[in-house]
Amino acid sequence: MSDTDGKKPLGLHGSRPGNVKQSFSHGRTKNVVVETKRKRVVVPKPGGAAQGTAATGVVRGDPSKRPAGISEAELERRMRALALARSREAEEAEKRAAEEAARAEERERRRAEIEAKEREDREREEALKAKAEEEERKKREAAEAARKASQPAPQQPAAAQQPTAPGEMPAGGQRPNSAPRKAGDRDRDARADKKAKPAAKGGIDNRRSGKLTLNQALSGEGGRQRSMAQMKRKQERARQKAMGGHVEREKVVRDVQLPEAITVGELANRMAERVADVVKSLMQSGIMATQNQSIDADTAELIIEEFGHRVVRVSDSDVEQVIEQVKDKPEDLLDRAPIITVMGHVDHGKTSLLDAIRKTKVVSGEAGGITQHIGAYQVEAANGTRLTFLDTPGHAAFTSMRARGAHVTDIVVLVVAADDAVMPQTIEALNHAKAAKVPMIVAINKIDKYDANPDKVRTDLLQHEVIVEKMSGDVQDVEVSAITGKGLDQLLEAIALQSEILELKANPNRPAQGAVIEAQLDVGRGPVATVLVQNGTLKRGDIFVVGEQWGKVRALVDDKGERVEEAGPSVPVEVLGLNGTPEAGDVLNVVATEAQAREIAEYRANAAKEKRAAAGAATTLEQLMAKAKEDQNVSELPVVVKSDVQGSAEAIVQAMEKIGNDEVRVRVLHSGVGAITESDIGLAEASGAPVFGFNVRANAPARQAANQKGVEIRYYSVIYDLVDDVKAAASGLLSNEIREKFIGYASIKEVFKVSNVGKVAGCLVTEGVARRSAGVRLLRDNVVVHEGTLKTLKRFKDEVSEVQSGQECGMAFENHEDMRPGDVIEIFERESVERSL
Repeated sequence: MSDTDGKKPLGLHGSRPGNVKQSFSHGRTKNVVVETKRKRVVVPKPGGAAQGTAATGVVRGDPSKRPAGISEAELERRMRALALARSREAEEAEKRAAEEAARAEERERRRAEIEAKEREDREREEALKAKAEEEERKKREAAEAARKASQPAPQQPAAAQQPTAPGEMPAGGQRPNSAPRKAGDRDRDARADKKAKPAAKGGIDNRRSGKLTLNQALSGEGGRQRSMAQMKRKQERARQKAMGGHVEREKVVRDVQLPEAITVGELANRMAERVADVVKSLMQSGIMATQNQSIDADTAELIIEEFGHRVVRVSDSDVEQVIEQVKDKPEDLLDRAPIITVMGHVDHGKTSLLDAIRKTKVVSGEAGGITQHIGAYQVEAANGTRLTFLDTPGHAAFTSMRARGAHVTDIVVLVVAADDAVMPQTIEALNHAKAAKVPMIVAINKIDKYDANPDKVRTDLLQHEVIVEKMSGDVQDVEVSAITGKGLDQLLEAIALQSEILELKANPNRPAQGAVIEAQLDVGRGPVATVLVQNGTLKRGDIFVVGEQWGKVRALVDDKGERVEEAGPSVPVEVLGLNGTPEAGDVLNVVATEAQAREIAEYRANAAKEKRAAAGAATTLEQLMAKAKEDQNVSELPVVVKSDVQGSAEAIVQAMEKIGNDEVRVRVLHSGVGAITESDIGLAEASGAPVFGFNVRANAPARQAANQKGVEIRYYSVIYDLVDDVKAAASGLLSNEIREKFIGYASIKEVFKVSNVGKVAGCLVTEGVARRSAGVRLLRDNVVVHEGTLKTLKRFKDEVSEVQSGQECGMAFENHEDMRPGDVIEIFERESVERSL
């Protein structure tokens, strides 16, 4: 069988044949005929390229200029894509030209419409103007005719008839020649009556005046009533119309108060202009603003001047003008109780003397027997007059408290111990009283002691320019004893005499003003301020601003713990309802609205922030370098302080700032009021500082955080110990310290009355162990209420030495029975350890 098998051999037309010898395995070979075809090159004719492109859309390239490796098919595809892209570009260019022409046509059409509308408006205005002039001319002609008709006419023959105006009736009420009315006349009269009806634009339609509407039935009024100003404007327009002329109203030029920023609506309100007009004026100036958006003072000034008003610039501090004091009239003033501040050196018997007058025991409740808060009390004297006493601390750290007490008081009672004479804080109290220009009464206390020497006290006072009556001076002096009660009546008589001389008066019928004596953060009640009302009457529900805080009086509590509805002049009360804890010494003022109070408080807070920032910032590079060099040479002891009341925190901070010299100093990172929180622990850990708690405790999360992070928390109830410890730590003289180790906590579940024992607290030991020999503190809302020892510790009916965690027991305190369910008992032991910071 041949290779061709009777068929024609495959071949390429126009090819050149050739032989190729093909070798196989085992020495076999074969001759293969191979045909090769030469490529045909098409040379386009001149002018024929365009025809080919138009006909087929394919452009063939010159083979000599074709890139290497490009086949005929690939070249064809590329040429076709290029032609397609060019045609698409041509189409898009035509489309853009058409769109541009359409937009130009639309612009021309809109411009023609606007011009036509403006032309119509001008024609309408001209027509209205011409019509108004025609009506004015007709009115003048009618008035002239009426004036001529009212003049006496000359006698005419009876047969002659007076001419009548078109449409007018003759005097006799008959038409001329008694002609009957035609249909055209009747239609004309009807049209005239229709024009005369008040239902035209601007008039009032009284067609429904006899019907009862739903609005009238509900409100008893006939819908919206006209204001008096609108009625006056209507009468003025009618009068001008009757006089035959239209007079434009004279524009009222106002003085517009302009703060640093103002909303568009408020600006329009102050100018008495429409909000839309103000917004339009702003838009013309290129400012897009709605009525609720604020604009700056410069922009507002341009708008005010454009409307023709006068600008009165006001500053941010003008917000406090609402609490400016108005002088009271003499007939409004009534007698008020005197405010007496008891001052003197520490442990000279100030609080004991006040306790003897009040017949109470405040001293027993103070830690270490010294006063560390300002107390405010009211006492009724034997003759019925009320006296307000302020008890100030005598310790050196409480300088600011004594200064505050001297400035809000009327009379200072200077207590000097007869066995101790004049001491440093006695001299300081004297200086405060002199600076405040307050009359003074010297109470020489402790005359019951065997070594008492009252004359030495009087002699020592001479060195400080205080001459008592016994030494021919004008300062009253009374010898008293807080223990035996001797001389107390004479002291009250001296106070009453001094208050009569002062003729103390106040106006109770005005918004209240007072001074904050003390402030604290109570866990159950929130921020609480002890306020001494100086003028006016503070009522429940009053809105007030005090320093950087504001609030609404939620409750008033007097010095006996009872709630009252109002407090008049010279009455000390605790005020609840503040939004934050104010500073001791701030002034409380009652304002009209909550918005005013908030605005004043925000202004004061911002001003205080700017002042603190300015004080702490170094203004020049030299100052910055000098401060850095100074800090490099000074070792700092950072501390965090938390206290129960604002005054104590202030006193501790001031005492800390006095500690130190050129080489070492104490820096208070943070001071505040209330329990120690987790954020305080975080701050102390970041700066490596101990946390000092003064009559407060750390809450549970703060205790856990302190244990985890190794932050030392120290608790104090006497300011001596705190200041002395910080001094020793700062100076490096760290001797053995008595450190308290907390061994347990117990929660009071119930309180029972037991005969021969008193009040016994039924407790559950929640943590650690309770021991009879350990010291205890009673905590209420993490604030120390009492510190002492246990009188009894019982398990069931048996007296035990200790009770483990999770067990119940009964506890009674020595000399303290004010226990409540929910209070926490803190059990601790004291141990002597080497001090290290």
